[in-house]
This record gives sequence, C-alpha cells and structure tokens, in this order.
Amino acid sequence: MDDINEVTPKEVEKLIEEDNDTVVLDVREDEEVAQGKIPNAKHIPLEKIPHSMNDLDKGKDYVLVCRSGNRSMTAASFMDEHGFKVSNMAGGMMNWDGEVIV
Repeated sequence: MDDINEVTPKEVEKLIEEDNDTVVLDVREDEEVAQGKIPNAKHIPLEKIPHSMNDLDKGKDYVLVCRSGNRSMTAASFMDEHGFKVSNMAGGMMNWDGEVIV
C-alpha cells in the first residue's frame, strides 16, 4: 500500500477547482455521508467498490476519501491493482476544512 499517492485535503480542494478529470470518491457508509460530504463527490461505499468498477472511467483520476483515510487507502489499493489512477486523501474527512454538503 506504500505506492499509493497521498494528497492533503488542501491539495484536494485545489484539484476540485482546477481539474475536471479528477473525481472525489467517498467510500464511507451511507449514514456517514448523510452527515456531510465534499460537494460533487461520488459516493460508493467501500464494500460496493468491486461491483462498481465497470461504472468508473479509467481515464479519470480518483481521489478516495473516508472518515480517517484507512478505508479509502484500502479502496485506492484495490482500484490501483485494477488499473485506475488513484490517490488517497490523507486524514480523510476528519482533516477536511473545505465545503461540506448534506
């Protein structure tokens, strides 16, 4: 798992503003996302990632997000093994200071 790129929440904010090919992918559970998520983030709970691969575009860059960064790192590693371009947001939503929508 050491080869997965980690980005800070501030870097993610900048990516969202500047890069249309970057998709924020929130892998938290439904009840966690209901408390707030990054605007325009795509929500796919961790356990559904393997079943959702055909719906994702390998031409996009994905930044994976969870509560603290552990589940998103698991998802990032899985997606990386399947040929996706991924990064993990360090510290997860616990470190996110940007806008949140409910």
